[in-house]
Amino acid sequence: MCSTFTGVLAFAGALVLAIGCAPATADPAGVGAPLLAHRAVYDLSLGRTDESHSAPVAARGRIAYEFTGSPCEGWVTNFRQLTELEMPEADPRVSDMRTSTFEEADGSAFQFKSDTLINGKTVETIDGAARKSGETAIAVNLTRPATSTTSIAAPAVFPTAQILRIMAAARAGDKTAEIPIFDGSDTGQKVFDTMTIIGHAKTSDSAEPVAAQAAALQGVSRWPVSVSYFDHNKRDGAPNYILAFDLFENGVSSALRIDYGSYVLEGAMVKFEPLPQKPCEK
Repeated sequence: MCSTFTGVLAFAGALVLAIGCAPATADPAGVGAPLLAHRAVYDLSLGRTDESHSAPVAARGRIAYEFTGSPCEGWVTNFRQLTELEMPEADPRVSDMRTSTFEEADGSAFQFKSDTLINGKTVETIDGAARKSGETAIAVNLTRPATSTTSIAAPAVFPTAQILRIMAAARAGDKTAEIPIFDGSDTGQKVFDTMTIIGHAKTSDSAEPVAAQAAALQGVSRWPVSVSYFDHNKRDGAPNYILAFDLFENGVSSALRIDYGSYVLEGAMVKFEPLPQKPCEK
């Protein structure tokens, strides 16, 4: 596991300090995907609401996302989502989620740190590390909210490995992919079962102006995908949420749609910037 990692993300403008790790060459998906280091910003709006007492009548927000690293150094992700929901019979609810992660290039280990604030007050803080124990278990060590060690019996992968596997399935012509994932969210001790629906590949320009004008995305194939997240311990029932997006072959996402059941948030890419990426030494 990488011995040192520090990540800081400022809303709508990221500052990252990452200490590199010893080279790793294994590819968890076996596809050698050239993932693009980049920074992207998405504006959020309310796409649908069921008009119940628990659903918002209006929403706005922003996601700031930064992905850096390489197949030899590992992958660093910094993410911040700020969302304001106007509720029908309550004061507006402002949620602020900030996450920094490091994932080994071979998919063997994962470091994660997240803070969630509601109306300016911290409601959850998670800080920990996870390591795959063979093919069917994950060992999780938390330092916050409390020191603990847990072993999770599940053949799960970490987030970058999940994207690589979805891309590998898409290239193979598969229409679905079932991938258990551990991403450090929701107490930092939970595995989600995911079901991904993969649409037909597209090579035309994106309908989003920013994505369509980005030189790094022009001519790059993309697939419309929809990923449903289920609680690993609740085999039956509706998904916790569904994340749909256009997945470019270099790992960039556009045209976001987050379905929470009673309402949907849509995310339009408003800024995109490729970032310097150090090539692996041969």
